[in-house]
Order: sequence, then C-alpha cells, then structure tokens
Amino acid sequence: MAAEDAKRLPTIDDLDVGDGRVLVRCDLNVPLEEGHITDDMRVRASVPTLKALLDRGARLAVCSHLGRPKGKVVDELRLAPVGERLAELLDREVTAVTDVTGPEARGACESAAGVVLLENLRFDRREEEDDPEFAAELAALADAYVNDAFGSSHRAHASVVGVPRHLPSAAGYLLAEEVDKLERVLHDPAHPFVAVLGGAKVSDKLGVIDHLIERVDTICVGGAMAFTLLVARGTDVGRSLVEHDRVEEVRAVLDRAESAGIEVMLPVDVVAAEAGEEGAAHEEVVLEDIGDRLGVDIGPGTGKRFADVVRGARTVVWNGPMGIFEIDAFSKGTLAVAEAIAEATRNGAYTVVGGGDSAAAMKKLGKDDEVSHVSTGGGASLELLEGKELPGIAALRRGRN
Repeated sequence: MAAEDAKRLPTIDDLDVGDGRVLVRCDLNVPLEEGHITDDMRVRASVPTLKALLDRGARLAVCSHLGRPKGKVVDELRLAPVGERLAELLDREVTAVTDVTGPEARGACESAAGVVLLENLRFDRREEEDDPEFAAELAALADAYVNDAFGSSHRAHASVVGVPRHLPSAAGYLLAEEVDKLERVLHDPAHPFVAVLGGAKVSDKLGVIDHLIERVDTICVGGAMAFTLLVARGTDVGRSLVEHDRVEEVRAVLDRAESAGIEVMLPVDVVAAEAGEEGAAHEEVVLEDIGDRLGVDIGPGTGKRFADVVRGARTVVWNGPMGIFEIDAFSKGTLAVAEAIAEATRNGAYTVVGGGDSAAAMKKLGKDDEVSHVSTGGGASLELLEGKELPGIAALRRGRN
C-alpha cells in the first residue's frame, strides 16, 4: 500500500487551499505575432484548474515561461498579452506584473485579490538552472503549489521541480489528465494498437520505438526520421536527411521489432524535391526513383497504407509530421494521417495525438475535436511514451523533503 501511495499523483482535489495564495505553474507558451496570440489552446487548457482553485476561495499567482529569452528581458516575450486573454477566459481581473520574484511581484501577491500573473520565468536565468534560491523566492510568494504545465514537466527547472521542495504541492487537472491518458495507452491499450511516428530526427524517437515494441502491433514511420531507418535496411534515399551515426542502433531496434513480430512500416514512395523549401521543384515518386533529391513528405501510396492501418486500429498514438508540414505542398501525408485518425476515432478507437505539429495538423484539418486526446506537450508526451518519469511528476510524488 505504501508503494502505491508513493506512486500516486496528488491532485488539487487533495490540496487544502483555503483562502491562501496558490502558485500555479501553467504552460502559457503560446505563439505571438506583434503582441497578439495566434493560438490560445494552452491558455484555454489552463482554465479548468484555475477556475476550480478560484471557486474554492484561493488567490492565485500564475507563472509560466514564454519562448527562449535565455535569461534576458525581451519585450516581445512579455506575458501581458497572455494575461489579457486569461482575464477574458476567467472573466475576472488578472494583474500582470513586470517582474518574476521582485518587489512588484511580492507586493501584488501580498495585496492583490484574485489572480496575479508573474512575468516570464525565463527572464531570470536561474529558472532553467533549477537554482535553489530562485525556487525558494517563488515558493515565498504562496502557501501552496500546483503544477498544471504538462508541456514543461519534462524540464528540471526551478518552477517545476524546485518549488515542490518547499510547499504542499499537487497536480492540476490538465497535468493529471495528460498523465492518465498517456499512461492508459502504455498500460491498457485495446488492440490492434498502431503508433504513427514522424519528425526530423530518429534520435528523438528511437527510445519511443524501443519502448513501444513490446506494446504495439504496428509502427508507421514517416518524416525525415524514416530515412535513417530505410538506410539501416539498405535502401538508397538520395540526399534525404540521415543520422548516419545512428544507423547501427536503428538496425538493432528493427531486428528486435522483427523478432517480436512487430511490423515497422516505412515509406515506399515519397515527395522528392530539389530542396526543402517553398516553391522547390518536386514530384511524387517511388522510393527507387528519388535520385539526387531529398524526401520532403511521404508519397500517396505510403499515405494510403498508413491510413488503412490506422483506420483498422483500436488504439492509435501519433507523434510527429510525415513531411515538412509547414509547406502546403509537402503536407499531404501529414493530413492523410490526420484524416485517418479522425475516422478511427469516429469508429470507436482510442486516439492520442502528441502535441506540436501533429496537433497543428488536426487543427488545420478541423479535426482537433475528433480525437480522444490532443496532448499539450510534444516533448513531455514523448518522454512518457518512452517510459520515463517526468521530473515534474516525480517532484509532486516526492513532495517536500
């Protein structure tokens, strides 16, 4: 029983907040253009936890990073525009301060009712260093701590792993749901179970492939990462991106999959281009005809093969685009997978899309509400699928020292 309790993730339902100040680590790392949010999904995802805490009488100090300012104050990366959107969604005033743990932040947390939004955590270099003094300064702003930033919980940063050493701590609803949905895929999947993996580097996904071999029935691999797997199988891929230093490791993983009876499906045709850029000359060819070009998307034949497998699945996990998705001419393979996943969901499959470009593809197709779960964290979801415990989750389970 003690071991089970140690493994259990405490949530805000376990936290006695009273009318105290709660420091809530959210993931408000949203895209901004000229001070305007272009996609507020992460802001909206934080609302249920914030509203629940406010309804219980808590006062909130919300904190997040935005972009990569590298320890410097960058006006274009201030959180004030996010505070404006948060105020609209919460239907209450949000006091956005211009420092993180300085006099303005301390004063607002002591006196302001409702919600205080701290400035961009990464304006202080100590955040990414998990500096103990910075963690203590953050903790001093509140009486309790809630981590609702799944997309940042794979980072051992001060606001993620340092603060729980000082305060009663728990997971917000978003973080708890992300962990529950992704762990369900690993521990209780319905079969056939299909994983669709893409993106640029196989080194980012090799651990996931290795961990899923014992669990899935089929792995479909697209994106540039597929070319390293094809080279490991002795296939010519022209000038396509290949991680040559990973070929032997990839070959070993492919051999293990074959021994386990797991099918790893790779592209049989591609969109071959002179360059991976807008307007480059390109055509759909079988892989053998790639010549001295590079693959920038899976071809229509591969897209159909992947889609057919996905439609017949009972569990699907998708992480990573099938090509250079940002360029419309090279996005057809990614959109074909997105459509198939939406159809599988409608047919009763449990489908999980792992954030980033995969989530953007579902949104572009207008199918983001036709998936069982769209993760808010690409890197964090990958690490969970790899079987790792995220530092932020471990910190909550460990509690105060």
